[in-house]
Amino acid sequence: MDPLYQPYPLSRKPVYAEKGMVATSQPLASQAGLDILKKGGNAIDAAIATAACLTVVEPTGNGIGGDAFALVWTKGKLHGLNASGPAPRSLSIDALQDAGYDEIPERGWIPVTVPGQPAGWAELSKEFGKLPLTEVLEPAIHYAEHGFPVSPVIAHLWSDAYGTFSALEGEEFRSWFDMFASCGRAPKAGEIFRSPDQARTLRDIANTNAESFYRGELADKIDQFARQYDAFLTSDDLAAYKPEWVEPISVDYRGYNVWQIPPNGHGIVGLQALKMLNGFQLNERDTVETHHKQMEAIKLSFADAMTYVTDRRYMDVSVEQLLSDSYMGERRNLIGDSALTPEAGNPKMGGTVYLATADNDGNMVSFIQSNYMGFGSGLVVPETGISLHNRGHDFSLDPSHANALQPGKKTYHTIIPGFLTKNNQAIGPFGVMGGMMQPQGHMQMIMNTIDFNLNPQAALDAPRWRWMEDKTILLEKTFPSHLAHALEIKGHNIEITTNSIGNFGRGQIIWRDPETGTLTGGSESRTDGMVTAY
Repeated sequence: MDPLYQPYPLSRKPVYAEKGMVATSQPLASQAGLDILKKGGNAIDAAIATAACLTVVEPTGNGIGGDAFALVWTKGKLHGLNASGPAPRSLSIDALQDAGYDEIPERGWIPVTVPGQPAGWAELSKEFGKLPLTEVLEPAIHYAEHGFPVSPVIAHLWSDAYGTFSALEGEEFRSWFDMFASCGRAPKAGEIFRSPDQARTLRDIANTNAESFYRGELADKIDQFARQYDAFLTSDDLAAYKPEWVEPISVDYRGYNVWQIPPNGHGIVGLQALKMLNGFQLNERDTVETHHKQMEAIKLSFADAMTYVTDRRYMDVSVEQLLSDSYMGERRNLIGDSALTPEAGNPKMGGTVYLATADNDGNMVSFIQSNYMGFGSGLVVPETGISLHNRGHDFSLDPSHANALQPGKKTYHTIIPGFLTKNNQAIGPFGVMGGMMQPQGHMQMIMNTIDFNLNPQAALDAPRWRWMEDKTILLEKTFPSHLAHALEIKGHNIEITTNSIGNFGRGQIIWRDPETGTLTGGSESRTDGMVTAY
């Protein structure tokens, strides 16, 4: 990872620091996390502060009523937290089919599962934080109460969402407009936006360590709103919820260990792809063979994930089977000279924000949270500022599918934090927000780092591609045209887009040099992000 290697002319320079670093998609949130570090908080405190602040300053990607996942490196060990919530206990395939649904809608109450995010903040604070949650959430409360100037990319996404929600019918969506478009439109870049209801809710979460959200006044307000529209989510569902500590999963990639949260997240997609590619010698990034093999590996991995991955309690294949040497060898052998139509193998035979933090004591956090599809369900609990997610949309109503809806089950989840280690030492957190782009971005960033020696900023700024379906690959307009043509000759259906913001994810990286301890960070140039450090 040569710090001077900057192969892309528009690439910003990486950021270096010694004591602490925060990288995320919105400058005010990054600064909030850094302020917590300077006040004596650790990387875990900074991650919670940044995450809470992002619900205020980047509401297009997340809200208080979403899910979260975290990988936490502390005292020489990596810990995984799954703060995603299950389907309500009264929500079932039969109930929806009786109501006339043949698929789960994107918006409204039906796709709302139990939000795990506030409980995740409280759990991280309790287990590893140094400062009280009341102090950690204060920056978010301040911006919600006093306002902040909306940043450019967020203003663009907000305007798009306004158009989407304006087409929705139903009184239940009225509170979204009351909160996010009270002047009859989305705020423009530079305009001050305030959300006093959200400030009161964040203060309540801080004062009660999130108990109010699940078993108190906030839970009662969510339950009352749900009852008003005969929704499936109830106060009993909220009261029963607890986040889950899980053992992270990993693969060895050229001497590094790449870590992910186990299913129900789809981080295993990136791990499978890397393990397949570990069997090839790929010395140059911008060659047709490198990109072709990457694309084929991702397609095969997604075919498996979409067939087998769901709540781990309901999977009939194991993570070990999906990542086994023999099965990955079989899948690798399918990668030939031409683009294939991906199909799942048989392993039994053999709207999101991401942030990264690091402190002077060696603690590092990879954290991701989301409301999904921008503003999620389009529902805001009146007088609370709680924007609810719509993760249940990913459930299948086919009873034979691995990810079939069941009461109390967690759905296939697209948000995934990543972490890199070598020789049992932390290298650092990395991640990319953006639905199905996330494991594809993880794989490209890791290979940019390990195989092609790019520093964090260059690894993020490099042109990206995205597998869409079948043989269709979407390319950024900056992707080399001669490689695009060569990929078409190999049978890929190539499409080029100018919309980098919405299609190719938005990532962050912090690496720690294991010898000197120096931190190096990069932040996504496709959004408003920045690295703060000292």
